[in-house]
Amino acid sequence: MSKDAHSKALEGLKEVKGVRIGQHTSVDELVVGLRGCAFGAGRLAKAVDIYEEMLNEETTNFIGIAGALVPAGMRTILAEMVRERYVDVVVTTGANLVHDIIEALGEHHYMSGGVDANAAAGSAEIEVDDGWLRKQGIDRIYDVMVHDEAFAHLEDFLRGVFEQLDHKRYSIKELLTAIGENLSDRNSILRSAVDSDVPVFCPAIADSMIGLHAWIYKQAGALEVDAFDDTRELIDLFCEAKRTGAIILGGGVPKNFIFQSALIAPRKEGQEGLDYAIQITTKTPEDGSLSGATLEEAKSWGKIGENAKAVTVYCDATIALPIIVAAVRERMERRKK
Repeated sequence: MSKDAHSKALEGLKEVKGVRIGQHTSVDELVVGLRGCAFGAGRLAKAVDIYEEMLNEETTNFIGIAGALVPAGMRTILAEMVRERYVDVVVTTGANLVHDIIEALGEHHYMSGGVDANAAAGSAEIEVDDGWLRKQGIDRIYDVMVHDEAFAHLEDFLRGVFEQLDHKRYSIKELLTAIGENLSDRNSILRSAVDSDVPVFCPAIADSMIGLHAWIYKQAGALEVDAFDDTRELIDLFCEAKRTGAIILGGGVPKNFIFQSALIAPRKEGQEGLDYAIQITTKTPEDGSLSGATLEEAKSWGKIGENAKAVTVYCDATIALPIIVAAVRERMERRKK
């Protein structure tokens, strides 16, 4: 190949540039440097750029929270995102709310000793005796531990909330609001949502300790929850929005609940689906799972607009989310000055 042909073949391609780290590099400066990098680094930088635009434009921003992010230590960040209106709508699994309430009640999660250094290459085994943990009344979530007493405390609290409820039909969102109103911890996601008027949806609440204790309470007490009412409200939020964006942590039910609402909600002529989308996941698409499904695939359904700004960051959300939020916060603070 001639030099001219070689140069022509490279036209329009972006040169990879190594990131430089100074003695006092801020998180945002690091992320800006990652724009010149490939693989996950470049995707992370793109996610920050998209999120910044989502916040600066008149956009209704949804967040889907799956996985054990609260037990892993992401609770405070998520609560801050709610309080500071970095997100406008929360859709989450019941498990994350269970562990949010547990922390708000003064209980805690604990880290284990770590990964077994003698495990086979590529393995992520934890060096613990799970039979012994069971005898001690300790439950394990990978390398996080929580005591059975925390769940007993949760049960007592939920029963107290249920007993105070009016004898009417509640949507899941209304039930979660009532629970949040009975929490005082400002680092609670549910309490922050109440204080900031941010709706919290949990479409699969039955698949959690909240749902289990609601069912137990219903055996003798009065509690009526309509699992379908939230669908209308979420679709209405899409219909009323000028633009919509979503941050998807993991995937699963929260991802689909947001995406199916984006699919069915009528938009202005020429628009369909989300205008912005950021997905952080460790899953890949080969097994057809929702958590691994690409954002490009979602365009075929009309869940994400054809011209939407979107990126998937293949990374543990406990790594990527704090970096993205920290970088965006720096940019938003600079805009205020």
